[in-house]
Amino acid sequence: VECYDYDNDGSHDLIGIFETNMTRLQEAKHGAPAEFDCVNSKKKQKKKNYKNSGVISVKLCQVGVDFTGSNGDPRSPDSLHYISPQGVNEYLSAIWSVGQVVQDYDSDKMFPAFGFGAQIPPSWQVSHEFPLNFNPSNPFCAGIEGVVEAYRQCLPQVKLYGPTNFSPIINHVARFAAQAAQQKTASQYFVLLIITDGVITDLDQTSSAIVNASQLPMSIIIIGVGGADFSAMEFLDGDDGRLRAPTGETAVRDIVQFVPYRQFQNSPKEALAQCVLAEVPGQVVTYFNMFKLSPPNSSAPPSQDQSN
Repeated sequence: VECYDYDNDGSHDLIGIFETNMTRLQEAKHGAPAEFDCVNSKKKQKKKNYKNSGVISVKLCQVGVDFTGSNGDPRSPDSLHYISPQGVNEYLSAIWSVGQVVQDYDSDKMFPAFGFGAQIPPSWQVSHEFPLNFNPSNPFCAGIEGVVEAYRQCLPQVKLYGPTNFSPIINHVARFAAQAAQQKTASQYFVLLIITDGVITDLDQTSSAIVNASQLPMSIIIIGVGGADFSAMEFLDGDDGRLRAPTGETAVRDIVQFVPYRQFQNSPKEALAQCVLAEVPGQVVTYFNMFKLSPPNSSAPPSQDQSN
């Protein structure tokens, strides 16, 4: 992994590099981050007491699954939630494929997983942020395997309904990110993964939620399943310009990455990984640079000399 100091003119400066593997990441204990020294080899040669150029830990990746009626009746083969005789559907494939890409950036691989847009037992009220395991006090799933199993168990117990509102789940994660931002160190960053069929009904509220979240240590990856019109997702992505809330407020940075899953279903997993993670590393660095935050084990903020 290479970490750079971003420059508008394109002359980005290398901060440091580290290498890792699955085994090393799995050594992280529950609640303790998987930390790696970011080392700049040139500085290491020049400075006798040089240790690293900083450490960044990503502690939480949260998953949200679209359970709204626009996906179709799960009992019908035409539904995106229909589980085939082979035991798969497009949501399961997306959770598994994308989850394997992002899970290695979470220190303990315990993922809080939520659904939205379904009627849930026992009251059968519509919920826009219900835990897939139906345990509000502990919505965490162990690894992507746990998320997949929670989804399988949850699907027959809920009634797909609507509307498709993104803002509640975004605001849910934003509350955690706001708490982390109070630490004033580059120690925590949150990633929300939303898997949806693309039919969104609270575009204005979602735009406002994203604009507000752009000031917090979080990113949003939206995976579009099925063949619906994803123009709203592309609008939220903001690649054509900074997202603007209905009130006129503009996002301070881009935090959304949209990926149409079907374009990568038959592609090598490396292609999907490259697209899913295309913007997140830059978003992490941009946030911490914007607020001039240093890693918690850094003795001093990076100076101009250290970033060249």
